[in-house]
Amino acid sequence: LLYASPDYDDAGWDSILLGRTWEMQGYANYDGYAWYRVSFYLPSAYKDNAVFKDSLHIILGKIDDCDQTFLNGKLVGQNGETVSYDSAAHPGKFEGDRNAYARQRSYVLSVNDPRIWWDKKNVLAVRVHDHGGGGGIYTLPQFVGIKDLRDYLLIDYNRAGLKREGTKYVKKIFVKNNAGFSTIEGQLSISVIDQGQSKNVYTEKNQLQLNPNEEKEIQFSFVTDTRKGIVQYTFKEKKTGRSFTMKEELPYILTPPVAETPRINGPKVLGVRPGSPVLFRIPVTGVRPMEYAVDSLPAGLVLDKEKGIITGTLTKKGEYLMVLKARNAKGEAQRNFKIVVGDKLALTPPLGWNSWNCWGLSVDEEKVRAAADNFVRSGLADHGWTYVNIDDGWEAPERDARGNIRPNEKFKDMKALADYVHSLGLKIGIYSSPGPYTCGHYLGSYQHEEQDARTYAGWGIDYLKYDWCSYSQVVKLDYGMLDWYEKRPAQTNEILKILQAPYQKMYNALKKQKRDIVYSLCQYGWGAVWEWGDKVGGNLWRTTGDIVDTWESVRDIGFRQYVCAPYSKPGGWNDPDMLVVGKVGWGPSLHQTRLTASEQYTHITLWAMLSAPMLIGCDLSSLDDFTLNLLTNDEVLEIDQDPLGKAAIPVVKNNLYEIWVKDLEDGTKAIALFNMMEVEQKIDVDLALVTGSDKEVTLRDVWRQQNIGRYTGKFDTTVIPHGTCLLKIVKE
Repeated sequence: LLYASPDYDDAGWDSILLGRTWEMQGYANYDGYAWYRVSFYLPSAYKDNAVFKDSLHIILGKIDDCDQTFLNGKLVGQNGETVSYDSAAHPGKFEGDRNAYARQRSYVLSVNDPRIWWDKKNVLAVRVHDHGGGGGIYTLPQFVGIKDLRDYLLIDYNRAGLKREGTKYVKKIFVKNNAGFSTIEGQLSISVIDQGQSKNVYTEKNQLQLNPNEEKEIQFSFVTDTRKGIVQYTFKEKKTGRSFTMKEELPYILTPPVAETPRINGPKVLGVRPGSPVLFRIPVTGVRPMEYAVDSLPAGLVLDKEKGIITGTLTKKGEYLMVLKARNAKGEAQRNFKIVVGDKLALTPPLGWNSWNCWGLSVDEEKVRAAADNFVRSGLADHGWTYVNIDDGWEAPERDARGNIRPNEKFKDMKALADYVHSLGLKIGIYSSPGPYTCGHYLGSYQHEEQDARTYAGWGIDYLKYDWCSYSQVVKLDYGMLDWYEKRPAQTNEILKILQAPYQKMYNALKKQKRDIVYSLCQYGWGAVWEWGDKVGGNLWRTTGDIVDTWESVRDIGFRQYVCAPYSKPGGWNDPDMLVVGKVGWGPSLHQTRLTASEQYTHITLWAMLSAPMLIGCDLSSLDDFTLNLLTNDEVLEIDQDPLGKAAIPVVKNNLYEIWVKDLEDGTKAIALFNMMEVEQKIDVDLALVTGSDKEVTLRDVWRQQNIGRYTGKFDTTVIPHGTCLLKIVKE
């Protein structure tokens, strides 16, 4: 612990940016220990001038994966838990914690704690251990200071979201006094600002008096059609005049309304195995009623002409070409479609929903049925969203007398549930682990792989997410061993065999079933899974740890996918984790995503450019207009579902902005511009670099679904903070 000492000389150490993993700053593929150090002066006047004079707050953001934090050589906290002064003199063993990477590190000390040196130089030292994947202090902000007004007065504008009715917005916020020892009194000013026209469109002032731990609700409404608007909340404390301000970006809708005429959406190709049941709902938007037809429908398949659902079986390998047709009172549409009967499934990235990011372990049958119903009711199914996936929390505590896995009391009948989902033309997925227990401590599939595969097929399951979880206990694999993969080449084969074995075993069991089950490997990107995931039967594989609903998480996961981009292909997809738009919560209590509107556009744009699986992670029963619009732009989804299956790669990558380019099946390219900064900036695109040609091209704004002009050599546009511009070169 020499590096924790305030007397240690760190003058020869490298400097590093906070808020980004160290892999993004020249330390590629490094897993293991690292130290961060910073020194600062703490004047005693700092505490004397604070509204509340009780505690020093050390905020470090999120750390991947584990930390021990020292102030002036004494331990103050570990993995987000503050350590008392009495315990600090004898720091315990450095504790590993698989879930620590998602935890905000916030340590609070009394202002009288001897570990604080007032009116002197202080040294903060953070010891970090990264198990694998990204590492380091990867989110902002970092802050050391007296807990003050804004630390105790919570203005929660995410809980209820923002309801939009045309140009009218209805907003509900909650203001809470988290100080258990003092009343807070003052004025809360609320302003809605049209940044495009630099004017206020709404202002109100509220006089508040909040007793300790008291919460009040404030509702307001306003009218605006701006696409560049913010809500600004400013609280001014009555006694001292101290104030603070918070800002919330207004959601803005880019995608035009769905046309009344028919449009056929979704994948252009479907992969099935010989003899497996075929189920395909033709995704069509447009007013109802709708009539469906299919030219050249192969023998063995039938079409429900009222529902537009194709079912049946095909026994002979080969490619089956057909034309899908749809007609309503406003017009008709048709589209070429291909079914490939062979050994590959998931010829386009799966589109669907997963229960984890919203319901966590509180998922139940009613919530899953509601998700399926809302796929149809909201129109998501008409845009190609197909899979309704149950994550962890469905398993009974014990198997039956024959060793069969059973659902718990929250799920009455899995086969009946699957039959219901199939009746809507949708597909259903389930979750397990190769270990004895899942990550939520429910039963896994260890030593029951073939039995569980038969059970899943018998229930009618179409998709399996297989999560590593407790399998480390089976093979006695600790996280440090994963360092061998990059650092000790002699051990590479040994580690790869350990990582691959459980996935190969379950694939062998799934392959024996007379049912197609898309196979999702979830082991957090260990051992560069993108290089071998398809070799053990995977159709998609997680490339990262779990995502959360912050800009830092989306940024650090999404913009690192260029490493695995070359391995994306039909039947084998890099999975940067599920979507964090809409209402999420990982449990029974949900909140509106903490991503701004612009960050959500970036999230969906980047996943589409990556040819990534898209699994919605929000409560579909509470979709607002903005979230539904975000998920139903068919031109964006077409880029994700492009049959060529290539992932985009960055052609410009720096701390200011990035430009990514994706090759498409029609010979054109999609181009995505991303503003990485917190200020608006102009981004220039060298079209010759992007296209490899000096020819004039027509560019289309994909989110707005309109051509924006012809360009030669250069294109530039202004992109808002953390926002995106998604373009497609129009085929001549």
